[in-house]
Amino acid sequence: MHIAPATPDDCAAIAGVHVASWRHAYRHLLRPAYLDALSVERREASWRQVLAQGESALLVAHVDGQVAGFASFGACRDEGAPSGRGELWALYAAPHVWTQGVGRALWQASRAGLLALGFREASLWVLAGNARAIHFYETVGFVVDADSAKDFELGGALVREIRYLARLDAAPATP
Repeated sequence: MHIAPATPDDCAAIAGVHVASWRHAYRHLLRPAYLDALSVERREASWRQVLAQGESALLVAHVDGQVAGFASFGACRDEGAPSGRGELWALYAAPHVWTQGVGRALWQASRAGLLALGFREASLWVLAGNARAIHFYETVGFVVDADSAKDFELGGALVREIRYLARLDAAPATP
């Protein structure tokens, strides 16, 4: 496995991983019609824009020469967030590589990147009910930020998102 900064040439593969991950991970949380309508082309355009704007770092994990996952991180986007808080904006691995260390490698690289940017704490948002992701994030040191839940409509379903926090300057969690 090789972790590297994403390039525009990676955006189509990033979008493919993003859509496949959503369809698999959120199938019990979101409506099938919404998931079926996700567009790799629209996601590709969105990731190209992220790269062009440079507001967050975008990393890819290559396994056997193919993009198997990606992570995006930068300053925390939450209103009123302390200046020392970064955010893991996204972390996804292709379903066929789940449990093979891709997510952990991406998190470790993102953690190092956030530290290099001067952040000492990281936040992320995860959908309530996404047990696999919650377990992963808790395993690598994230804890629930009490009273952070927010409800909103996504694709015709009411969902709840919960913020998690982790100290970056503490020793990283081990499996």
